[in-house]
Amino acid sequence: MADEKKYLRAILTDCRAAITAECAFARSQDIARRLLAAHFYRRARTVLLYASKDNEVSTESILADALASRKIVMLPRYDRARRRFEAARITALEELAPGAFGILEPSADAPPASPGDLSGALVCVPGVGFGKVGQRLGRGQGHYDRFLAEFCAEAITVGLAYSFQLLDRIPEDSFDRRLNLIVTESAVISAADANARPRDTAGQGGTPGWP
Repeated sequence: MADEKKYLRAILTDCRAAITAECAFARSQDIARRLLAAHFYRRARTVLLYASKDNEVSTESILADALASRKIVMLPRYDRARRRFEAARITALEELAPGAFGILEPSADAPPASPGDLSGALVCVPGVGFGKVGQRLGRGQGHYDRFLAEFCAEAITVGLAYSFQLLDRIPEDSFDRRLNLIVTESAVISAADANARPRDTAGQGGTPGWP
């Protein structure tokens, strides 16, 4: 399984790197518009976003809308001491600065959120590849899987993906976290059985069946 993941990760990373900045921007705008029009975004009081890197789907317009709509907006921040990500709130784009991996993140002054602060939150997640029932292929370090594991069951997790990143199947390990929805430039995919696993692995989190 590790070799299959490594192969898929290499292929999909190369595909993402091959698209032009203009194409990535246009597709990201289409994905953002689809997300912003969805009822699960409109009714969310708290939104946890990520800052994109290496041609990932951009969240800039989503961030701008969420701040303008006076939603509670959070982003991941890497805690070097604990070697893991935590969520922290921002109220303006200017509060972000390059962090441990060169990715924009909340400043050290921003107080960290507790899992309870993310109850009912809409959590937008990056990835290298995604499966149609909510599987996610990350960069291989497991940071986001551990990050997602801290969220309460009521958090709604959404993968933002270009259409070519959506596959029929993604290999899974027991510690991988499934998502509730995938949003691409052409569709919103509801992973209705996001808690159903090919193996008996409980505690995946998330609310299944979100349309």
